[in-house]
Amino acid sequence: MESESPLDTMMSLLGKRSLTIALAESCTAGLASSMIGGIPGASRFLLGSIVTYSNESKVSLANVSQETLDEYGAVSAETAMELADNVRSLFKSDVGCSITGIAGPSGGSPDKPVGLVFIAVSTGECVFRKLMLNGSRNDIRAAATNELFETVVDVVNFHEKV
Repeated sequence: MESESPLDTMMSLLGKRSLTIALAESCTAGLASSMIGGIPGASRFLLGSIVTYSNESKVSLANVSQETLDEYGAVSAETAMELADNVRSLFKSDVGCSITGIAGPSGGSPDKPVGLVFIAVSTGECVFRKLMLNGSRNDIRAAATNELFETVVDVVNFHEKV
């Protein structure tokens, strides 16, 4: 028997709970939003998404504070959580999600290597996951997206009041 994909599991849970979702994506450049949008009936759940690839767009579109970016950088738990909280507020969704990281093949540093990704999920309370992913740029983007879907399921199941 074939198991459900992380996306299918998340969409099923959102449907059962009548929850809405919004996303802020950086290194995945809209991949998660596109995958959700590819599901028939996604408009019942997906309220909106923004791709905030540059720091300027993180500030102007997602209201991330310049201080957060200056102190922690774009690829950080703090930025991921601020993105998730703010996109949830912006779209007035039940769940706000974010992905920020370094997909490569360049752009990494000793402190923040290629494959470092932070995802965050906000339901009023915000949680994050720090990932170290391997593979090509597309492998990292795909793995980060699946991790986000799995994290949404974990968070929504844990917070039954959502």
